[in-house]
Amino acid sequence: MITRLSLRPISALLCASLCICTAAFAQDANNATKKVASSSGEDQYPDLVEIDPFGGISMYGQVNRGLTTHLVDGGVVGLRIAVNPTKYVGLELWADYAQANVQFKSSAGPYPAGLPGAVAGQPIPPYSFGSRNYMFGLNPVFNLRPRGSKVIPYLTVGVMGVQYTPTDKSQSLAAQPVFSQLYGARNLNDNLQVGLNYGGGVKAHLTDHFGLRLDVRGLWTRNPTYGLPNFPNGTNVYIPSRDKLQGLQATLGLVFYLGQSKCPPMPPAPPPPAPLPTPTLSGADGVICPGKPVTIRATMGGGPADKLTYAWTVNGQAQSATGPELTYTPSAGGTFNVQLTVTDTTPPPPPMERPKNISVRCWVQPPAPQPVAPVTASTSFTVTEGQPTISSVSASPTALACAANTTGAHTATLSSSAQGSACGGNLSYKWTVSEGTVSNDSSANATFDSSSLNFEGGAQGQSKTVTATLTVTDQAGKTATQNTSITVTCQPTFVRLDDIIFAKNNSRVNNCGKRVLIDDAASRLQSGDYDLVLVGHRDTDEAANAPAVRGRGRRAAPGRPLDQDRVLNAAAVLSGGTGTCGQVDPTRIKVDYVGTDQTSETRPGQCGTSNTKERKGSETSDADKNRRVEVYLVPHGSTTSLPPAIKNLQPLPDTEVKALGCPK
Repeated sequence: MITRLSLRPISALLCASLCICTAAFAQDANNATKKVASSSGEDQYPDLVEIDPFGGISMYGQVNRGLTTHLVDGGVVGLRIAVNPTKYVGLELWADYAQANVQFKSSAGPYPAGLPGAVAGQPIPPYSFGSRNYMFGLNPVFNLRPRGSKVIPYLTVGVMGVQYTPTDKSQSLAAQPVFSQLYGARNLNDNLQVGLNYGGGVKAHLTDHFGLRLDVRGLWTRNPTYGLPNFPNGTNVYIPSRDKLQGLQATLGLVFYLGQSKCPPMPPAPPPPAPLPTPTLSGADGVICPGKPVTIRATMGGGPADKLTYAWTVNGQAQSATGPELTYTPSAGGTFNVQLTVTDTTPPPPPMERPKNISVRCWVQPPAPQPVAPVTASTSFTVTEGQPTISSVSASPTALACAANTTGAHTATLSSSAQGSACGGNLSYKWTVSEGTVSNDSSANATFDSSSLNFEGGAQGQSKTVTATLTVTDQAGKTATQNTSITVTCQPTFVRLDDIIFAKNNSRVNNCGKRVLIDDAASRLQSGDYDLVLVGHRDTDEAANAPAVRGRGRRAAPGRPLDQDRVLNAAAVLSGGTGTCGQVDPTRIKVDYVGTDQTSETRPGQCGTSNTKERKGSETSDADKNRRVEVYLVPHGSTTSLPPAIKNLQPLPDTEVKALGCPK
């Protein structure tokens, strides 16, 4: 059994629908190109939910087998509810009611014999009855433009159910005996069939929430039999079963759109103010000295000068300057970091107000315009402390002799070369020495004198290193110091003891003299560092010779020279070896006799002399001081460090001294 749709009216409706969809699509695309805010038109209109009451016509093909059953074209009304969760795909639930009376194009057969009012053998009129179709379905909808566009063409395909229902009147007539006898339709009843629907259309917005919808779709289900036989039995109408029935619906509906439309694009925020240029700092060139002001200048373009504020810091400390110049006076040397912050005090633009064409829901307040960001610049300068420099300090000569040494230099010239700094001004000089004296000590060149150096007396050579220090000071109070060294050497010198004083014309060594010889001279000789030198004198008013020495039974021997006799008696006290005399090696004693020569300075002790009795505790009189023997300790073996009183130094005449024994 073959079913076939009549294509003429269906083709006309499909062509009309295609033309309308194409024009709508082109118009919507043209409008979309005019929208700056959105190139796709998505969500420009509220399309989340659609409610579409519709009406139109429905057409069905006829069955060309059997009695050529045909559903008469009729009107249709219905309701669609769609949800559009995504940009291009929606889901639609729909239901409609269609008038679809059933006609049989062919007769069910001849009238049966004996039927009143009928001629037997004539064909029975074709059967027809009133019927209504109740349809419902669930379809995905494939939108060809994004959700929310003004015009949206679409395609759809889905499942449906159709309740093919004869009218109550038709069922009542079919149950009457005549109809039952003629057509055998007494079991006329409704059928429920499952099928497919497919098609497309176009939706268009007239306003945000109201529009029109044109829809054309085909219907495809199994062929309904309405409870009639599905094969011929000779006297009844029948409808072939298990065949397909195709139909077409063309509807026009109103669309109520629910949801919110897409917000229009926000107007651009006002541009921020132009940033400030970075200032350029200049000044503080050349040599910078403490106490001298430094001026640093800021150069920049940009905003009006009266709208700019300047904040200066030096080494992190805020300065009072508020203009493009900073004058700073450094009090000391070092590196100074200068930072400048420039701020534009021009008020920023007021906050943007909501335009009237943008709803409160869509308005997003742009951030308030911010003031121009401050800019900073930094520089640094170095302040020179002005330290003076000493390029050289020297002494000439660098080796001197002590005052006790008559040979050699005793003074040295101190010389220097110094330079002041650019900030220091004139220099002042000050020489100091670790020991000794310096003259002209406040000039660049001075003189050092070693005469005042103290050395311990002794038989050993000694030396000292003297440090001469030059300090230069500039007018800023900055100083520089440098040293040089001088070596002062003191060769071994003699040690003079107190003179031994004698009575007039007498060569006896009294107790005072013995103390000088025994207690002082002899004890020092024990170290071995010294030899003893004795220099004899006599005064001009004394006899040239000592008194003659008389022997028992012999003539008196002539006396020795008085100065010599005094020396030998003194030597005997040192080397006599008995009684109160010492035991000094005679080879360690040297002698000289100068007679009345008194060129050497006298050095009498604290006790005087007498022919008979020592006057203890009294000073030597002027009359006695030239009657003397000088006593010297001379470094052992020295031939240069000799007292000036010596004229002709001789070894001690040992035989003569031994003959004297220990004087009493």
